[in-house]
Amino acid sequence: MRGLANPTSTAAAPAPVSERLPMSQKVGWGLGAFLDMWGHWLYPGLAFHVFNVFLGVAPGLISTVQMVKVGVDAASDAIFGWVSDNTRTRFGRRRPFILVGGVLAGIGLPLLFAVGRGWSDSEYFVFMLVSTILYVPVMSCFNMPWVSLGAEMTPDYHERTNVMSIRMVIQQLPALAMFFAAQFTTLAIFNDANGKPDILKGAQAYCSILGALMVVAAITVFLLVRERYYDNLVKRQQPKIAFADTLGRTLKCRPFRTLVIMMMAYGLGTAMVSALGYYATVYFVCKGDVALATKWNTAMGVSGMVFGFLGIPFFNRLAHRFDKRIGMATVLAMAICAFVGDWWLYDPAQPALQMLACGFVAFTGSGFWTLYGSVLADVVDYDELETGQRREGSFSACQSWISKVGIALGVGASGWILQFTGFDSKLPVQTEHAIFMIRILLSSIPVAGLVVALIAILRFPLTAKRMHEIRAELEARRGRV
Repeated sequence: MRGLANPTSTAAAPAPVSERLPMSQKVGWGLGAFLDMWGHWLYPGLAFHVFNVFLGVAPGLISTVQMVKVGVDAASDAIFGWVSDNTRTRFGRRRPFILVGGVLAGIGLPLLFAVGRGWSDSEYFVFMLVSTILYVPVMSCFNMPWVSLGAEMTPDYHERTNVMSIRMVIQQLPALAMFFAAQFTTLAIFNDANGKPDILKGAQAYCSILGALMVVAAITVFLLVRERYYDNLVKRQQPKIAFADTLGRTLKCRPFRTLVIMMMAYGLGTAMVSALGYYATVYFVCKGDVALATKWNTAMGVSGMVFGFLGIPFFNRLAHRFDKRIGMATVLAMAICAFVGDWWLYDPAQPALQMLACGFVAFTGSGFWTLYGSVLADVVDYDELETGQRREGSFSACQSWISKVGIALGVGASGWILQFTGFDSKLPVQTEHAIFMIRILLSSIPVAGLVVALIAILRFPLTAKRMHEIRAELEARRGRV
């Protein structure tokens, strides 16, 4: 496969850009986290709160829509990852999609809750299904080029972790906004004539505000960030990539397969209990008091933001001191402990302890995604050595396709898992059996996935030493970029 490369002598190569990026570039790229978080995760986070708790739609129907949504997302990600790899414009191959997709995603966000009251379950189901299918490709248009751009910003092993760390620091702000979402929908200004919270109206207002911020963030990313490899390598030397290679040739990369197994095990295990934490707070800790639960949910969001901030420098330093593989293994081991601890930290006698439950998960989650993005960039270098092509879009799309299929299965199962516990939304207080099942599954299901992920990362071959060797071979072949 190495014969596909187009060797270029170091002397003839363009002058390299500094591999230490200015803070404006890191922050500019990191602002895309506002769109990534809200465009992908705000709707799933509010869907049960609005459609089940407020409008009374069966949870199985909601989770089915979420499963379809993520499945369509996976397909559209593959298309836009491939298209952005092959695009050639005066603005680069990623940035035009970032601008157009980001602006449209912000405009479309509030439309996901543009429903009426008193509809039948089937009418709500059809609306949710159609609106999400239309919205998903818009988010892919932004997200795949944005993720791909992050993987190509610097060739330096540790600077890649720094880029992802800045992104994760910025991401704590939109993550906090997601925790505040449920409480915002219950604010008194949205109360109906009977003085009860109009959650639907609150969700529509909140999504309108966040959608406007997404538009601003997309424009800012487009203006601040530049593409490193486009002018000096891709536009001059690289032929177009076949669509079949987006999945086929990408999956032949052994380090990538190992990375994907780890990521899918992590994502599937946590997605399957994505609804249970909220219901544990509402019906176990707060005894069915939704207004009180949303306040605790906001407090847990603050806790998650604080712990998430702390996790970023902790795991960044760990990866710098030892190795990204060691750092990721530590993340997964600590995450296992965090989910086991949920059994004791969701406690109605001491409700403040659930802030630690959320905090510990956020601490390890920020470490996981910081190191995962950095490791994915290393895999792209390995692939360039083997194939002679920079295929960030193909790798971003392929990992997204696989992860979202896994998450679709997990999210699709989450509502049925909730029904399996015996939960009944028509009951203000749930049975002891339902509460027990919610608690035990919240702790046990993620642990099973995390154990598989831990085994996978311990088999990952791209150590710091190996990546330095790969970089030296690449620069000897085509010069520094």
